[in-house]
Amino acid sequence: MKIKILQSGILFGVKKQRLDPQVIQKYNDNEGKFLTAFFPILWMVLFFLIPMIIILKISFAEMQFAMPPFTKFFNSVGSYLIEIKINFKNYVNFLENHYYIMAFKNSIILSFITTIICLLLGYPMAYGIHNAGRKTKSLLLLLVSLPFWTSFLIRVYGWMNLLSINGIVNTTLMKWGVINAPIQFIGNYYMVCLGLVFCYLPFMIFPVYSILEKVDQSYIESAFDLGCSRTKAFWSITFRLTYSGIFSGSILVFATTIGEFIIPELLGGSRVITFGRVLWTEFFTNLDWPMACAFSVIMMFFIILPIFFLQKKAKI
Repeated sequence: MKIKILQSGILFGVKKQRLDPQVIQKYNDNEGKFLTAFFPILWMVLFFLIPMIIILKISFAEMQFAMPPFTKFFNSVGSYLIEIKINFKNYVNFLENHYYIMAFKNSIILSFITTIICLLLGYPMAYGIHNAGRKTKSLLLLLVSLPFWTSFLIRVYGWMNLLSINGIVNTTLMKWGVINAPIQFIGNYYMVCLGLVFCYLPFMIFPVYSILEKVDQSYIESAFDLGCSRTKAFWSITFRLTYSGIFSGSILVFATTIGEFIIPELLGGSRVITFGRVLWTEFFTNLDWPMACAFSVIMMFFIILPIFFLQKKAKI
Protein backbone atom coordinates (compact mmCIF):
# COMPACT_ATOMS: atom_id res chain seq x y z
CA MET A 1 0.00 0.00 0.00
CA LYS A 2 1.44 3.35 -0.97
CA ILE A 3 1.50 6.15 1.59
CA LYS A 4 1.72 9.70 0.33
CA ILE A 5 2.11 12.76 2.54
CA LEU A 6 0.20 15.81 1.36
CA GLN A 7 -0.13 19.27 2.84
CA SER A 8 -3.84 18.60 3.40
CA GLY A 9 -3.40 15.21 5.06
CA ILE A 10 -2.37 11.56 4.48
CA LEU A 11 -3.82 9.59 1.64
CA PHE A 12 -4.33 5.84 2.23
CA GLY A 13 -5.88 4.52 -0.95
CA VAL A 14 -9.06 6.59 -1.12
CA LYS A 15 -9.31 7.46 2.59
CA LYS A 16 -7.94 10.85 3.64
CA GLN A 17 -7.18 11.90 7.20
CA ARG A 18 -6.27 15.31 8.47
CA LEU A 19 -2.60 15.66 9.56
CA ASP A 20 -1.46 17.98 12.29
CA PRO A 21 0.39 21.03 10.80
CA GLN A 22 3.09 20.63 13.44
CA VAL A 23 3.83 17.11 12.15
CA ILE A 24 4.11 18.46 8.60
CA GLN A 25 6.44 21.23 9.77
CA LYS A 26 8.60 18.73 11.66
CA TYR A 27 8.80 16.53 8.55
CA ASN A 28 9.81 19.50 6.38
CA ASP A 29 12.43 20.60 8.93
CA ASN A 30 13.98 17.12 9.05
CA GLU A 31 14.06 16.97 5.26
CA GLY A 32 15.73 20.39 5.13
CA LYS A 33 18.32 19.35 7.72
CA PHE A 34 19.10 16.23 5.72
CA LEU A 35 19.58 18.17 2.48
CA THR A 36 21.67 20.78 4.29
CA ALA A 37 24.00 18.18 5.77
CA PHE A 38 24.13 15.88 2.74
CA PHE A 39 26.33 17.98 0.46
CA PRO A 40 28.99 18.88 3.10
CA ILE A 41 29.16 15.23 4.14
CA LEU A 42 29.43 14.16 0.50
CA TRP A 43 32.20 16.71 -0.03
CA MET A 44 34.14 15.43 3.01
CA VAL A 45 33.74 11.82 1.91
CA LEU A 46 34.87 12.49 -1.68
CA PHE A 47 37.73 14.89 -1.04
CA PHE A 48 38.94 13.92 2.46
CA LEU A 49 37.93 10.45 3.57
CA ILE A 50 38.49 8.59 0.29
CA PRO A 51 41.90 10.28 -0.42
CA MET A 52 42.96 9.49 3.16
CA ILE A 53 42.01 5.82 2.68
CA ILE A 54 44.05 5.74 -0.55
CA ILE A 55 47.05 7.34 1.19
CA LEU A 56 46.74 4.89 4.09
CA LYS A 57 46.66 1.96 1.67
CA ILE A 58 49.74 3.16 -0.23
CA SER A 59 51.63 3.70 3.06
CA PHE A 60 51.52 -0.08 3.68
CA ALA A 61 52.88 -0.89 0.21
CA GLU A 62 56.46 -1.30 -1.00
CA MET A 63 58.33 0.89 -3.43
CA GLN A 64 58.93 -0.49 -6.93
CA PHE A 65 60.29 0.95 -10.17
CA ALA A 66 57.07 0.81 -12.13
CA MET A 67 53.94 2.84 -12.69
CA PRO A 68 52.43 3.24 -10.19
CA PRO A 69 55.66 3.10 -8.13
CA PHE A 70 54.29 0.87 -5.37
CA THR A 71 53.16 -2.72 -4.98
CA LYS A 72 49.53 -3.78 -4.87
CA PHE A 73 47.74 -4.16 -1.56
CA PHE A 74 45.65 -7.11 -2.80
CA ASN A 75 47.15 -9.87 -4.95
CA SER A 76 45.27 -12.77 -6.51
CA VAL A 77 47.13 -16.04 -5.81
CA GLY A 78 44.50 -18.42 -7.06
CA SER A 79 40.98 -18.80 -8.29
CA TYR A 80 39.48 -18.20 -4.86
CA LEU A 81 42.43 -16.75 -2.89
CA ILE A 82 43.47 -13.15 -2.36
CA GLU A 83 46.74 -12.27 -0.65
CA ILE A 84 46.91 -9.10 1.47
CA LYS A 85 50.42 -7.66 1.90
CA ILE A 86 50.89 -5.15 4.71
CA ASN A 87 54.31 -3.52 4.98
CA PHE A 88 55.18 -1.67 8.20
CA LYS A 89 58.73 -0.92 7.09
CA ASN A 90 57.91 2.66 6.09
CA TYR A 91 56.73 3.52 9.59
CA VAL A 92 59.72 1.78 11.14
CA ASN A 93 62.08 3.73 8.87
CA PHE A 94 60.50 6.98 10.04
CA LEU A 95 61.16 6.11 13.69
CA GLU A 96 64.71 4.92 13.05
CA ASN A 97 65.88 7.71 10.70
CA HIS A 98 67.26 10.77 12.51
CA TYR A 99 66.76 12.96 9.43
CA TYR A 100 63.02 12.31 9.32
CA ILE A 101 62.62 12.82 13.06
CA MET A 102 64.52 16.11 12.85
CA ALA A 103 62.33 17.35 9.97
CA PHE A 104 59.19 16.43 11.87
CA LYS A 105 60.45 18.13 15.04
CA ASN A 106 61.43 21.29 13.14
CA SER A 107 57.99 21.51 11.54
CA ILE A 108 56.25 21.12 14.89
CA ILE A 109 58.43 23.80 16.52
CA LEU A 110 57.97 26.22 13.61
CA SER A 111 54.21 25.68 13.56
CA PHE A 112 53.92 26.08 17.32
CA ILE A 113 55.96 29.31 17.37
CA THR A 114 54.03 30.65 14.37
CA THR A 115 50.74 29.90 16.11
CA ILE A 116 51.83 31.70 19.30
CA ILE A 117 53.05 34.76 17.37
CA CYS A 118 49.87 34.85 15.29
CA LEU A 119 47.82 34.71 18.48
CA LEU A 120 49.82 37.50 20.14
CA LEU A 121 49.47 39.68 17.04
CA GLY A 122 46.08 38.57 15.80
CA TYR A 123 44.05 38.86 18.99
CA PRO A 124 44.82 42.58 19.57
CA MET A 125 44.16 43.26 15.89
CA ALA A 126 40.83 41.42 16.01
CA TYR A 127 39.91 43.22 19.23
CA GLY A 128 40.79 46.58 17.69
CA ILE A 129 38.70 45.85 14.60
CA HIS A 130 35.81 44.79 16.84
CA ASN A 131 35.90 48.07 18.78
CA ALA A 132 36.32 50.27 15.70
CA GLY A 133 33.51 52.24 14.10
CA ARG A 134 31.35 50.78 11.37
CA LYS A 135 33.15 52.40 8.44
CA THR A 136 36.59 51.91 9.99
CA LYS A 137 35.75 48.29 10.75
CA SER A 138 34.90 47.58 7.13
CA LEU A 139 38.12 49.21 5.97
CA LEU A 140 40.24 47.25 8.45
CA LEU A 141 38.61 43.95 7.47
CA LEU A 142 39.32 44.82 3.84
CA LEU A 143 42.99 45.45 4.65
CA VAL A 144 43.27 42.13 6.52
CA SER A 145 41.76 40.20 3.60
CA LEU A 146 43.69 42.17 0.96
CA PRO A 147 46.68 39.75 0.81
CA PHE A 148 44.30 36.98 -0.29
CA TRP A 149 43.65 38.93 -3.48
CA THR A 150 47.17 38.16 -4.68
CA SER A 151 48.89 34.86 -5.28
CA PHE A 152 50.44 33.12 -2.29
CA LEU A 153 53.63 32.58 -4.28
CA ILE A 154 53.87 36.26 -5.25
CA ARG A 155 53.67 37.28 -1.59
CA VAL A 156 56.58 35.00 -0.72
CA TYR A 157 58.58 36.30 -3.67
CA GLY A 158 57.89 39.80 -2.36
CA TRP A 159 59.78 38.96 0.83
CA MET A 160 62.61 37.52 -1.23
CA ASN A 161 62.80 40.76 -3.22
CA LEU A 162 62.95 42.75 0.01
CA LEU A 163 65.46 40.68 1.97
CA SER A 164 67.72 39.00 -0.59
CA ILE A 165 71.40 39.87 -0.98
CA ASN A 166 70.59 42.39 -3.70
CA GLY A 167 67.20 43.24 -2.24
CA ILE A 168 65.70 46.57 -1.30
CA VAL A 169 66.66 46.37 2.40
CA ASN A 170 70.34 45.57 1.81
CA THR A 171 70.60 48.10 -1.01
CA THR A 172 69.07 50.87 1.12
CA LEU A 173 71.22 50.11 4.18
CA MET A 174 74.40 50.08 2.11
CA LYS A 175 73.41 53.30 0.35
CA TRP A 176 72.89 55.04 3.69
CA GLY A 177 76.20 53.70 5.01
CA VAL A 178 74.63 51.65 7.79
CA ILE A 179 76.38 48.45 6.64
CA ASN A 180 79.45 47.84 4.49
CA ALA A 181 78.43 44.43 3.13
CA PRO A 182 75.00 42.92 2.47
CA ILE A 183 73.42 40.85 5.23
CA GLN A 184 72.25 37.32 4.54
CA PHE A 185 68.65 37.51 5.76
CA ILE A 186 67.25 34.60 3.77
CA GLY A 187 68.23 31.02 4.56
CA ASN A 188 67.35 30.50 8.23
CA TYR A 189 64.46 29.50 10.46
CA TYR A 190 63.75 33.10 11.50
CA MET A 191 62.86 34.11 7.96
CA VAL A 192 60.70 31.01 7.55
CA CYS A 193 58.84 31.91 10.74
CA LEU A 194 58.41 35.49 9.53
CA GLY A 195 56.98 34.30 6.22
CA LEU A 196 54.60 31.88 7.95
CA VAL A 197 53.32 34.59 10.30
CA PHE A 198 52.83 37.03 7.43
CA CYS A 199 50.89 34.55 5.29
CA TYR A 200 48.78 32.88 7.98
CA LEU A 201 48.02 35.76 10.37
CA PRO A 202 44.53 36.35 8.85
CA PHE A 203 43.62 32.75 9.74
CA MET A 204 43.91 33.80 13.38
CA ILE A 205 42.30 37.23 13.07
CA PHE A 206 39.03 36.20 11.40
CA PRO A 207 37.96 33.42 13.84
CA VAL A 208 38.74 35.58 16.88
CA TYR A 209 36.95 38.57 15.34
CA SER A 210 33.85 36.52 14.53
CA ILE A 211 33.59 35.34 18.16
CA LEU A 212 34.19 38.85 19.50
CA GLU A 213 31.24 40.08 17.44
CA LYS A 214 29.00 37.52 19.17
CA VAL A 215 29.98 38.53 22.73
CA ASP A 216 27.00 39.99 24.58
CA GLN A 217 28.00 43.51 25.62
CA SER A 218 25.53 43.41 28.52
CA TYR A 219 27.95 41.12 30.37
CA ILE A 220 30.69 43.74 30.17
CA GLU A 221 28.30 46.55 31.14
CA SER A 222 27.19 44.52 34.16
CA ALA A 223 30.82 44.04 35.16
CA PHE A 224 31.39 47.81 34.99
CA ASP A 225 28.28 48.39 37.11
CA LEU A 226 29.68 46.02 39.75
CA GLY A 227 32.90 48.06 39.94
CA CYS A 228 35.07 45.93 37.67
CA SER A 229 37.87 47.74 35.85
CA ARG A 230 38.18 47.62 32.08
CA THR A 231 41.26 45.39 32.25
CA LYS A 232 39.69 42.95 34.69
CA ALA A 233 36.46 42.86 32.68
CA PHE A 234 38.45 41.99 29.56
CA TRP A 235 40.36 39.10 31.13
CA SER A 236 37.42 37.82 33.18
CA ILE A 237 34.67 38.06 30.53
CA THR A 238 35.74 38.96 26.99
CA PHE A 239 38.85 36.80 26.84
CA ARG A 240 37.12 33.76 28.32
CA LEU A 241 34.17 34.06 25.97
CA THR A 242 36.54 34.01 22.99
CA TYR A 243 38.21 30.69 23.84
CA SER A 244 36.43 29.02 20.92
CA GLY A 245 37.79 31.64 18.48
CA ILE A 246 41.30 31.26 19.87
CA PHE A 247 41.03 27.50 19.58
CA SER A 248 39.72 27.62 16.00
CA GLY A 249 42.35 30.13 14.88
CA SER A 250 45.16 28.19 16.54
CA ILE A 251 44.08 24.95 14.87
CA LEU A 252 43.83 26.66 11.48
CA VAL A 253 47.30 28.17 11.75
CA PHE A 254 49.00 25.10 13.24
CA ALA A 255 47.41 22.55 10.90
CA THR A 256 48.17 24.57 7.75
CA THR A 257 51.75 25.52 8.62
CA ILE A 258 53.01 22.13 9.79
CA GLY A 259 53.07 20.78 6.22
CA GLU A 260 54.08 24.02 4.50
CA PHE A 261 56.52 23.58 1.62
CA ILE A 262 56.76 26.81 -0.40
CA ILE A 263 57.82 29.16 2.41
CA PRO A 264 60.59 26.91 3.84
CA GLU A 265 61.80 26.20 0.30
CA LEU A 266 62.02 29.84 -0.81
CA LEU A 267 62.87 31.65 2.43
CA GLY A 268 64.74 28.87 4.22
CA GLY A 269 66.84 27.31 1.52
CA SER A 270 68.73 24.08 2.01
CA ARG A 271 69.53 24.88 5.65
CA VAL A 272 65.91 24.57 6.76
CA ILE A 273 64.65 20.98 6.92
CA THR A 274 60.90 20.64 7.36
CA PHE A 275 58.31 17.93 6.95
CA GLY A 276 56.91 19.45 3.76
CA ARG A 277 60.30 19.39 2.08
CA VAL A 278 60.84 15.76 3.09
CA LEU A 279 57.46 14.81 1.60
CA TRP A 280 58.32 16.64 -1.63
CA THR A 281 61.68 14.87 -1.86
CA GLU A 282 60.19 11.43 -1.26
CA PHE A 283 57.34 11.94 -3.73
CA PHE A 284 59.02 13.70 -6.65
CA THR A 285 62.76 13.04 -6.29
CA ASN A 286 63.03 9.57 -4.75
CA LEU A 287 59.64 8.44 -6.15
CA ASP A 288 59.10 6.59 -2.87
CA TRP A 289 55.34 7.08 -2.62
CA PRO A 290 54.79 4.53 0.19
CA MET A 291 57.32 6.30 2.42
CA ALA A 292 55.82 9.72 1.67
CA CYS A 293 52.30 8.41 2.34
CA ALA A 294 53.45 6.94 5.65
CA PHE A 295 54.81 10.36 6.61
CA SER A 296 51.50 11.95 5.63
CA VAL A 297 49.55 9.50 7.78
CA ILE A 298 51.80 10.20 10.75
CA MET A 299 51.37 13.94 10.29
CA MET A 300 47.59 13.66 9.94
CA PHE A 301 47.38 11.46 13.01
CA PHE A 302 49.49 13.94 14.97
CA ILE A 303 47.18 16.81 13.93
CA ILE A 304 43.75 15.17 14.07
CA LEU A 305 44.14 13.37 17.41
CA PRO A 306 44.92 16.52 19.48
CA ILE A 307 42.16 18.43 17.66
CA PHE A 308 39.63 15.71 18.48
CA PHE A 309 40.77 15.60 22.10
CA LEU A 310 40.71 19.39 22.55
CA GLN A 311 37.30 19.74 20.86
CA LYS A 312 35.86 17.15 23.22
CA LYS A 313 37.55 18.84 26.16
CA ALA A 314 36.39 22.33 25.23
CA LYS A 315 32.96 21.11 24.04
CA ILE A 316 33.10 23.31 20.95
